[in-house]
Amino acid sequence: NAVICLISALSYHNITTEIPHSVYMAVSRNSRIPSIDYPPIQVHRYSNEAYNVGIERHVIDGASVKIYTPEKTLADCFKFRNKVGLDTVIEAIRFYRERKKIKVYDLMRYASVCRVNKTMRPYLEAIL
Repeated sequence: NAVICLISALSYHNITTEIPHSVYMAVSRNSRIPSIDYPPIQVHRYSNEAYNVGIERHVIDGASVKIYTPEKTLADCFKFRNKVGLDTVIEAIRFYRERKKIKVYDLMRYASVCRVNKTMRPYLEAIL
């Protein structure tokens, strides 16, 4: 039930130059953490509301994988900016502006769900 998130999702959507050293996964607050030997994982717990929105399904090597949308990933990166790094988040916003169709409504909706809309707004206004 885990969802690919943060730097792993940024990398999948091609909006970062960071190479994830482990697979970043999101689980709901009351789920158990998956225990696997390979690949290395970093698990982050999300509230039920934040966990359940913005999920897309993609087929990778024949397996269906849940990955957050680029807009939800950016909101999550702002939420975990101390773990991800603010420079990585700013770079991701710039690449998002250059490489994707900008969906301001979705960005602000996910920012509200992740409770980072006041933090995220000045960066979006400056960069977008």
